[in-house]
Amino acid sequence: MGESGWRRGRIIGRGTSATVSLATSVSSGEVFAVKSSELSRSSLLQREQRILSALDSPFVVSYFGCDVAAQTPGAGRCYNLLMEYAPRGSLSDEIKKQGGRLDELAIRSYACDILGGLAYLHSNGVVHCDLKSQNRGCMRGTPMFMAPEVARGGEQSAPADIWALGCTVIEMATGRPPWPLVSDVLSALHQIAFSTDVPEFPSWISEEGRDFLSRCLRRDPLERWTAEQLLHHPFVVASRVANPPSKSDWISPKSTLDQAFL
Repeated sequence: MGESGWRRGRIIGRGTSATVSLATSVSSGEVFAVKSSELSRSSLLQREQRILSALDSPFVVSYFGCDVAAQTPGAGRCYNLLMEYAPRGSLSDEIKKQGGRLDELAIRSYACDILGGLAYLHSNGVVHCDLKSQNRGCMRGTPMFMAPEVARGGEQSAPADIWALGCTVIEMATGRPPWPLVSDVLSALHQIAFSTDVPEFPSWISEEGRDFLSRCLRRDPLERWTAEQLLHHPFVVASRVANPPSKSDWISPKSTLDQAFL
């Protein structure tokens, strides 16, 4: 879909080097999302395009195309990644709508959807790298959700996504980041990297939920369960369905996954 085939709308998200806007197809009226970066700074976005164009899963945002065009008349050229739009926003938006936290039934359902995406990505050799509830278009690790090995400068691999999933479950259950008592990024990174601590589990969550979190939040990445293993955990297994929810109803576990390349 070339630039002449769509119109840019309002900005719905910003990342370190890119913005995400709504867009509308001129011919069909279909609404989708456009992630844009200055052409000279678009190497990461072009990498995302190569990855996203090779993926096909109901749990991962769909790729519609890419082009190079001016973001506004007279402006410099941007690289644009055209992709599916999750109309109900991010998990962070949903947490706010529900009064600051989600109930356990909702947490189980969203965790299951996120795991479906992670299992697919990991089976294809792709690591998300930035799983969190706010994601709508950033592609950088977030300190509060970083796994210990990543905070120490180690490899960002599939187990790091599982740690971030555990942190996201805590945020869904509490409405707060996983390290709420740490006030600055450097202190958070030091505690995550070099202490023996793990984030505190929500006091009200069920035993199944606490066990699920204990499988995600192991400081040793080799001890964490894989996404495929976690899909069979009692905390989420009842939420597994043969067919994913209607795309018009998506709240963003997809947009949580939108974050990695999305």
